[in-house]
Amino acid sequence: MNPALSVIFLTTLIGIGQGLFLALFTQQSYALFDLLPHQDARFYGWGSLLALLFTMAGLVASFFHLGRPERAWRSAAQWRTSWLSREVIVLPAFMGILFLYGASHLSGLDPVLVTLPSGLGINATVILGGIATMLAFALFVSTGMIYACLRFLQEWHTPLTVINFILLGGASGFTLATLYAAILAPAQTGFLGGWAIIITLLGLLGRSSSLWRNARLRPKSTLQTAIGIKHPRIVQTAQGAMGGSFSTREFFHGKKASFLHAIKPAFMVLAFGIPLPLLLISMSQPSVWLLGAIFILQYTGLLAERWFFFAEANHPQNLYYQTIG
Repeated sequence: MNPALSVIFLTTLIGIGQGLFLALFTQQSYALFDLLPHQDARFYGWGSLLALLFTMAGLVASFFHLGRPERAWRSAAQWRTSWLSREVIVLPAFMGILFLYGASHLSGLDPVLVTLPSGLGINATVILGGIATMLAFALFVSTGMIYACLRFLQEWHTPLTVINFILLGGASGFTLATLYAAILAPAQTGFLGGWAIIITLLGLLGRSSSLWRNARLRPKSTLQTAIGIKHPRIVQTAQGAMGGSFSTREFFHGKKASFLHAIKPAFMVLAFGIPLPLLLISMSQPSVWLLGAIFILQYTGLLAERWFFFAEANHPQNLYYQTIG
């Protein structure tokens, strides 16, 4: 497939926003049960604003992928059957609850709404955070299932697609949360950095599994099934046009095999190989500059990973257009 930069930025940026929020709410949940020190409300409030900005940036990027942006609202109409429609509904819902979560912290409007039998009070931000958490995972699933539900694209049609969307978004979000904590709450750097290491390791395992699986796929379509001719030897000499076409532009990335072979180890090193040891170093020697570099390197690697994710999918129509593709 031909990767669209707008979709690459959409999926990676909202992933960071979701992951950052989940990191903040994880810390708050631990603090609720006195497993970690309670942080100033501004820590959660400004962190939520940062997560919202990343999510909004991803939303803005998505509009560059639309031929008629003014009709974008219609994409939600098929929510019963379309994962894209579900994503379109869940994304603004997540953003809205995320805004309320941050605003409640920053404004101080955080009353106790429920008191448990143990006497533990559940504040409004905890309830809002719980709702936002469910929406964040629903958004991960919706985004991943847009691609995982396509049976004719074998590279995508696997539960690993959804799992990797969750893990890679979580890894980048927790890495950013570690940087954020190093600036505003240095004592929480170790906790969030530890989770960033765990999720990045899981992301490495998940992405490695998908690469291993896809390298061993056998195409279900052949030249014979593509054109409906059973002859054992078929050679295409022309695609019927003097140059490229919509099919060759939209369904093939146009890069050489050597480029694909080079970008695979590059994103594995940038997204996992370099960040992991540097995160371990930052656990004992926290540094804002080091953590900032880790986040930039990891996000660069995830951009390359997402490009490869789209490019790796081999549309069956490329069997017919192989002289160009």
